[in-house]
Formats: sequence, C-alpha cells, structure tokens
Amino acid sequence: MENQQKYRMICTLTFGDIYGQIIVWLGVIFISLASTLALWSSTRQIYAFATVAIVLVLSLPFLLFAFVTTLFNHIEFVPMEQTESSKSSNRAKFSGKTAQVSS
Repeated sequence: MENQQKYRMICTLTFGDIYGQIIVWLGVIFISLASTLALWSSTRQIYAFATVAIVLVLSLPFLLFAFVTTLFNHIEFVPMEQTESSKSSNRAKFSGKTAQVSS
C-alpha cells in the first residue's frame, strides 16, 4: 500500500480565463432586458416576462457548461516526488500536536 503514487492537484484558473465568458453572458442579459423594455406595455407584459425567462433559462446551462469545462481544463494532477510525499504525510500526522521536550 505504501508504494502508491501520490499526486498534487494544482488549479491554474485565473480571472482572465473566464473574463470573456462573463462579458458575453452580460451582453446576453442586457439584450434580454432591452427586448423586455421594447415589449413592455399594458397589453404585452406577459410577453416581456416570458422573454426574460426564456433567455435566462436557455443561456444559464450554456454558461455553467462553459465555466465548468474551463475549470476542468485548468486542473492538473502532478505526481509528487518521494520526498515531497513523505513531508506532506508528516505534516498531516503532526499538524495538530505540539512537541514535548523531556528533561
């Protein structure tokens, strides 16, 4: 069991990686709101609400898919060297204990 390879998970995602996706989605939202204002009148209020609801319901899954795939593309599993894995296991063992010195 002790010969198993240990890996370190590294996330390299930065705000610049998703910045374009956020800008596009904000554009979709503003276009949706503009179409809602264009349809807003005393006789077409239900169409205005339906337009906003349809745009949000249809665009949100694509936004989530884009964010999740971008995140998964920036997660790396790097094999740890033997010395690194022993240091991290020692840190995990002794992290909550204080050292006692006997005289």
